[in-house]
Order: sequence, then C-alpha cells, then structure tokens
Amino acid sequence: MVKVGETSIPEEYSWIGDWAGRRALLTPNREAILDNIKKKTYTYEELDFRANKLARVLMDHGISKGDRVAMFSTNRIECVDLFLATAKIGAILVPFNIRLTIQELDYLIKKTGPTIFFYEPKLKSQAIEIKDKNLVSQYVVMGEKSVLSDPSSYDLTQKISNTPIERPIINFEDPHLILFTGGTTGLPKGATLSHRLIFWNSVNTILSWSLRPDDIQPLLFPLFHTGGWNVLLVPFYHLGAKTILMGDFKPEETIEVIEREKSTIVIGVPTMFHMMANTPQFKSTNFDSVRIFISGGAPCPVAIMENYWAKNKPFKMGYGLTEVGPNNFYLPEGKIKQKPTSVGLPVIHCDMKIIDTKTDEVVKQGVVGELLLKGPHIFSGYWDEPEESKKTIEPDGWVHTGDLAMQDNEGFYYIVGRRKEMYISGGENVYPVEIEELLFKHPAVDLAAVIGVVDEKWGEVGKAFLTLKPGKTLHEEEIREYLFDKLAKYKIPKYIEIRDSLPTSATGKILKRELK
Repeated sequence: MVKVGETSIPEEYSWIGDWAGRRALLTPNREAILDNIKKKTYTYEELDFRANKLARVLMDHGISKGDRVAMFSTNRIECVDLFLATAKIGAILVPFNIRLTIQELDYLIKKTGPTIFFYEPKLKSQAIEIKDKNLVSQYVVMGEKSVLSDPSSYDLTQKISNTPIERPIINFEDPHLILFTGGTTGLPKGATLSHRLIFWNSVNTILSWSLRPDDIQPLLFPLFHTGGWNVLLVPFYHLGAKTILMGDFKPEETIEVIEREKSTIVIGVPTMFHMMANTPQFKSTNFDSVRIFISGGAPCPVAIMENYWAKNKPFKMGYGLTEVGPNNFYLPEGKIKQKPTSVGLPVIHCDMKIIDTKTDEVVKQGVVGELLLKGPHIFSGYWDEPEESKKTIEPDGWVHTGDLAMQDNEGFYYIVGRRKEMYISGGENVYPVEIEELLFKHPAVDLAAVIGVVDEKWGEVGKAFLTLKPGKTLHEEEIREYLFDKLAKYKIPKYIEIRDSLPTSATGKILKRELK
C-alpha cells in the first residue's frame, strides 16, 4: 500500500490493463481505428468487444497472467486486439520484428519463452520453420484458419454477449510488453515495459504535447517497435483520439491518406519525410489539416524540415528510446526555426541530466556528455539480462541512454549523437551528426551517413556513405571542397563512398552497423 496523507491507496486498480473497457464506457461510438488496409472503421466499443473475446480465446489456450504471447506480424487490427486482450488478463505481449531471420527468431523465442505464437498468413513459411524447431507449443494464424498441424482460429466478429471476463489483479509494475532493442553492438535485448511505463508515457505525451480528442494520426511506425505503440497509438487510445492503421509505408499513399482523413499530427522517421517530399504529390499538397509534423528515431537534417516549413507547417524533431518513454521532450512551436536541431524541453513528468562520460559528474551548459533520464516512465530492465539491466539503470533510477547531448543557456536540449557512434580522430571527438547535417544540405546529396573507421596515424577517421539525387553526379574532391570551409580539417571524412542505396531498418533508420 502507498500512503498519501491519511489515505491508503492500493498499488493495483481495476482499470489497470483495461483501457479498452474504460474508454468504451466513456466514448463507445467514437471512431478509434481506421484500418486503411481493410478500409474498415472500429469504434471503441467494437475494439473492447474484440479484446474481451480474444482474452477468452487466450484463456481457453491456457494463457494466464505473466505468460508470454508472441506476435509475428505487420501492422494489422489483430495486433491491436492482442495488445488490448493481453492487457486485460495480465499476459505479456512479445512482438517480433518480421525482418528477423529464423536464427535470430530462434534466439529471441528461447530467451522469452512464449506459450503461444500468433502470426499473419503471409508469414506462414517462417511460422512453419519455427514450429518445426519445437520452439512454441501453440500457434494461431491471424484472420483465417491455421495451416499448421494444430488448427486454431478465432472469429472476433462473432456476435456473442460482451460479458466481462474474470480478470486477475494487475498492478503498475506488472510487465505488458517485451520490445527488442536494435542490437547495434551485439544481440538484441528485450526491454521489459510495465503497465506503469505505458501509462506514464501516455500521460506525459497527452499533457506535454497538448494532444486533443479530435486529433487524427496515420500510424507509420511498426507495431514491433516502441514507436508503434507508445509514440501516439496508446496516448491516442487513452485520450479517445483516432488512429489510421497504415500498411507498408508508401509515400504517395501516405500523403493521400493524410489529406483524405484530415490528419492533424504526423510522426515518422526522417527517411519517410524525405521520401514524401520527393513525390510529385508533395508539391501539390498543402496539408491544411496538419497541426504538426514530428520526426523521430534518428536526427533529422534541417534540409528535410525546410520542405515542410516552405508549406508553412511546423516540423520538428522528437527524441526517445525503448527504455524510457519514448516521449521525453517537447519543443515549443515558436522555437522550431530558432532552434531547429533541438529536441526541446523535458516533458512534464521527466527528470534529465547530462554527465561527463569519464567522471560521471554533471556537466555545465554548452558541454557535451551522456544524457540520463529518470521518471515514472522508465523500463523495468532487460528480460533475463540482470547484468545488462544494472549497467543501464542506476540504483537511484537514472537510466543511461547511451546518447550524447548538450543543453544550451536557455535550457533546451540537443542530441549530438550516439556515444558509441562518436569517434576520436587525433585526440579530438567527432560527432557524425554534425557532418551528416552539412552533407544533407549539398544539392546533389540524397542520403548521408558517417562512421568512424580505424586509421594507423590518427586512431580513427571518418568515412561518409552517400546516395545522390536522380540525375546528379558528384566526385569525392567536390565533397571535400564543399566541407573545407565549414568544418575543422579533422572532421572532414577521409573516405567517401557513393552508393545506389543505404541499408535501413524496418522503421526506416539508416543501419550504420551494416555500413561498418
């Protein structure tokens, strides 16, 4: 029990895990999800009905509180069903990246031990390979009868009584999601996200970003990523706003949906906004309904923002990570063009500090150090990784982000880059983001990424990877001449490689680990 004055407040509440039921009581007929794939709309009452029915299906399969439920799928309405249903019964949803190899899936499944495996029909061949390895005891195909030897299907449209299910006691610290980090330096780690994190991230986002019940967003992040759930889908559900469930990202279709459905907030990664700006539709679209564009997942070059500013639309950067939030900052609209590379100020319920990476002392404003975050929206640790958890979460609750940041004299924060991406050339720290920002501004450059590579004389030097805009040509010396009066000599990449394309993740981020 938690004491507040003379009143005792229980650590668990009946509404924890039952957002679907509570939202359905308040706004049963309001549109919650527009499935742009199936061209079907779902109200909050309909989603609660589906969640209750799927919760019964899970319980019929022996799933109870604490059991892991695997999800292997692109964005579908059934993914939302699984999120809401597992929340109701205290089960833990474990979404897997659909781009993983069978070997990678083998490792993650053994690590998390799911009892049941939900997959979408077009991923049937991978599901069969997993079944052949005897990794999970039960398999369920989404949306149609199973093709596996243990047939199992469910029909969430069947009209039965929406009677409440018998729910276990769930408290804030109980896990609801295990989401895997990118694994840039090794094997992926499963970040355990509690009901507490999901709730407080939602509160932070709604209050700090001034979200409204009449807001509409196209969901551009995959639902095996924290961005899919926690950037806006869950806060929108909490608030009673509307989400458009998009399929695979297509820039032309995304612009068409934003216009047709009068979207008010659009959030994606820089690559998505870059691709949208390069379409013929972009030139003829005013985005009249959009209140704000927000880029996350990676630093966004100002050159991309300027395309949207030219249409008199606010466009800014956010910042987050699976382990905290992910929504941690708010940049006031009036400061966007004044501080375009800033992620802003802390959200309402979040503490942050920047420390020296050698002494752990808090640095002064204007000095670069590692960003640490603290608040009720931090994760519970890595699943089955106690030592890694201790390295990341300090005993007093501070979480190491691994990101380098700086605070200006007005208190605004800037993300300089990943601590592990920074390289040291001749004793000087070099931050790739600074170089990439300039490369993006070159009229012939389409995409750019810079990494540090070993050098016998200087320890490390930069290597830039570029793709060019259609019809453009560029030589290495032209790039060096362009950077010569803009950067200190030690920051200018020693090597430059022009490619047809750069490797990207499922969320559209450039994969520097593959470039290395």
